[in-house]
Amino acid sequence: MRFSASQKDSDPAESSPLKHISINSRAAELLNGECPVTGSSHGGICVAGYTEARSEILEFLLPLKLYAGDNQGLCAERDFKVQHGGFSEEPVECLIHIPETRFVVTSGGSSPALQIWDIGGDDSDVIKRTGVINPKTPSAKCAKIASGLTENPSILHGSCTRDVQLTELATGRVLYSVGHESSDLVSGLQFVNASVFLICTSNGALLMGDLRDPLTCHYPLKESMSGLHWCFGLRTSSSDPSLCTIARLSSSGHIVLSDLRDLQNPYCQTQLTVQHISAKNEFMNVSWASVLDRCLSVSGFDGTVQVYNTRKWSTEAQTPQPVFSHRGHDMSYEAKCSGSQPVVTTHAWHPSRPNTLLSAATDGSVHVWDWVDKTTDT
Repeated sequence: MRFSASQKDSDPAESSPLKHISINSRAAELLNGECPVTGSSHGGICVAGYTEARSEILEFLLPLKLYAGDNQGLCAERDFKVQHGGFSEEPVECLIHIPETRFVVTSGGSSPALQIWDIGGDDSDVIKRTGVINPKTPSAKCAKIASGLTENPSILHGSCTRDVQLTELATGRVLYSVGHESSDLVSGLQFVNASVFLICTSNGALLMGDLRDPLTCHYPLKESMSGLHWCFGLRTSSSDPSLCTIARLSSSGHIVLSDLRDLQNPYCQTQLTVQHISAKNEFMNVSWASVLDRCLSVSGFDGTVQVYNTRKWSTEAQTPQPVFSHRGHDMSYEAKCSGSQPVVTTHAWHPSRPNTLLSAATDGSVHVWDWVDKTTDT
């Protein structure tokens, strides 16, 4: 695999496709494409292929150019630097980094088990599998994963709502199981705080759970929105958890915005203009900006990442226009030579740089890029 990137724009690179992006406090983690990506505690990014039985898992550092100041002059380091590598015998379809550790957890392939990987340290350049987590339902596959916020490292995982459980990483002990008997497929999991979490199902319903209570609150969408595939993104609020904002995105480009104070009644709905509409879009991704207020981004419909400012969105039907569109994957050398346009499979916001994002596509390219809101010049 080879990757390159730059600020303001980005360079494509050849590799197997990428599937997942997520970001921790020290680095950007990629999770969503034909190869998941996630950030490590050393400020790196992990990527893993999932199109082949024997898939590479790599960790590389962000390019130095990303941290070069505006007045620093030329910076030749535009490429990611590979730090550690290994192989998975199963395709990797979901990958998450455990904060403050050198571990990642993956799922995917024919096995229902989750794989635990040690990214390695300064004494070794090998990524090794160190453990396995077996779900309570042996038939469950492709589980979604969220890192727990417990004192000891743990993960919340499950492929359908009745299978969702919190498992301690070191011992494999089940700390919590959801008491909701439903076979609805899980499209996303995320913690609001150390105890409260949200589940988004593929039909767009939200379930709010608490690790202190096995019962969950169920908030289905209106019947008129059924028949679509949905994903979600959560913007947390450290000052007041009730102010957390949830964005749900459908495979038709419909977006529903809600907050924890009233999950049953969205405060805003709108329709985006999307290039490709399918009943089930596995690459769909909606993500809130880590630093900027009311900004979110959408990808998975074509080779672009669209950035929107929701501040002016209303409860009335509308078709908002993006304030920025990243088209680097569409314009890549590989896309021009192959004759087929790549699809962005994942993207994520940098946790501390307000206008910096990472994205990956089906052609295996990973981009790091900055954007500018031309309407406000910020």
